[in-house]
Amino acid sequence: MLGFWQPLGDSPAFSPRDLIKAVSRFRETAFVLRDDQGNVGVGFEGQLSAQKTAESPYCCLAILPPLYPEWMGDRGFCESYRCRFPYMTGAMAKGIASEKLVCAAAEAGLLASFGAGGLSLDRVDRALSTIESRLQGRVFASNFMHSPHDLSFERALADLYLKHRVPAVELAAFIEITPAVAYLSAKRFAPEGQKFRLMAKISRPEVARRFLQPVPQALLQDLWSQGAITKDEAERAAQNPVVDDLTAEADSGGHTDRQSFSALLPSILELRDRMAPRVRVGAAGGISTPRAVAAAFAMGAAYVVTGSVNVGAVESGLHESAKALLAQADLSDVATAPAADMFELGAEVQVLKRGTLFAQRARRLGAIYREYPSLEALPAAELQRLEREIFRQSLDEAWKQTAEYWQRRDPGELEQAQRDPRHQMALLFRGYLGLASQWAIDGTPERKLDRQIWCGSGIGAFNAWVQGSFLEPQEARTVSSIALNLMEGAACIARAQQLRTAGAPMPGSAFQFTPRPLA
Repeated sequence: MLGFWQPLGDSPAFSPRDLIKAVSRFRETAFVLRDDQGNVGVGFEGQLSAQKTAESPYCCLAILPPLYPEWMGDRGFCESYRCRFPYMTGAMAKGIASEKLVCAAAEAGLLASFGAGGLSLDRVDRALSTIESRLQGRVFASNFMHSPHDLSFERALADLYLKHRVPAVELAAFIEITPAVAYLSAKRFAPEGQKFRLMAKISRPEVARRFLQPVPQALLQDLWSQGAITKDEAERAAQNPVVDDLTAEADSGGHTDRQSFSALLPSILELRDRMAPRVRVGAAGGISTPRAVAAAFAMGAAYVVTGSVNVGAVESGLHESAKALLAQADLSDVATAPAADMFELGAEVQVLKRGTLFAQRARRLGAIYREYPSLEALPAAELQRLEREIFRQSLDEAWKQTAEYWQRRDPGELEQAQRDPRHQMALLFRGYLGLASQWAIDGTPERKLDRQIWCGSGIGAFNAWVQGSFLEPQEARTVSSIALNLMEGAACIARAQQLRTAGAPMPGSAFQFTPRPLA
């Protein structure tokens, strides 16, 4: 018998279990062989050389080199970010992608992004100091969420990142190049010692196009005239794409356009190839099983980004009661709702609907905003329903609290609300939407049904995959155990596909990977 050879096809010696075993040995060179009876099997290098003779009845159909999870994507990604795997944990906002999660992921050889979106500058400052002190030079990323109502906050956050020398900044929810983005893009070309990389998550080709070309000249000119960037930085920014890496984000938790993964990623890759071949493109949105990871890499993704599977991770900043709900979610247990930060623009977030009424209530606020010009125009029945079911207090009291917040944050918003009753309504409704995500983080008992838990349908696929395995209990779901099993499983599935392509009749079970504890 030659190596691991098992004749296949109609031979009674065929055992699907043997081929599945062959799949698991993806770190070894494999030979797909055919005997003189037409049976196809698999041999391995260590056993093959000792028995190979000129009279051997076996014909070699294919030689498959070793396959490692670390090699699945673009190896340049791992070199640039000094990580072991082409795998990134996404930046779940409001610190759900916590300092603890970022550090645990980085120590496991992953690139992790801190969830800075929706946090104050002081809070982000403290988080960056904590991460830096623990990681001791390891590369990590921090999220830079678009603030359409406060561009001055964007600039202050950019300066904070430069002060901390954050190794990678991940732009999110941008639909155009703002002054702060232009500023960061140019600052990549500052003198040695201040280098960092700029990434962006996008879900539309027209937005991707803006990041694949240089910063608009007018923005660079303004920054240079203000003394914010040097002439050399402006010139180099004018000759390079806005970002170094671009993440194509399909249907995902949080902000989403609900794009199809199989349509979006190829479109962005084609656009990249035409406009900026040096920019790497990663895949996000629904990356929650080994099959999805393997598919992303097979389609050409340089790296993968996971989100929903990490929201419920042990190290996540989400409250334990909300994590428990995520661990029970199915594919259909998600819904979309208006986004707090871009409410007036009609942007949506995807959230868990299991065990919460947030999605229904938030959509009702969106419908009211579109239908009525002011709070005063609301019918009495609608007003009572809002006060009883959503705000749980009079709208006068709710507005008083909202006004106090904006008086501290940006008094200009209150001035606009005095002139525009519809803007007042938007600020009030945005207040509820913003607090709902905090209630999920804090586990506020009296707001159990109003929790806004960001996730996509991928969490349902993940739960189905881990059912019956050691990863099924929520308390076992560490960010590293999730990532290592996804990458190991993807490598197994890729090897099964290689064997099938080479002519081995692979059983369907060869494409299954059961999660297991991995070092």
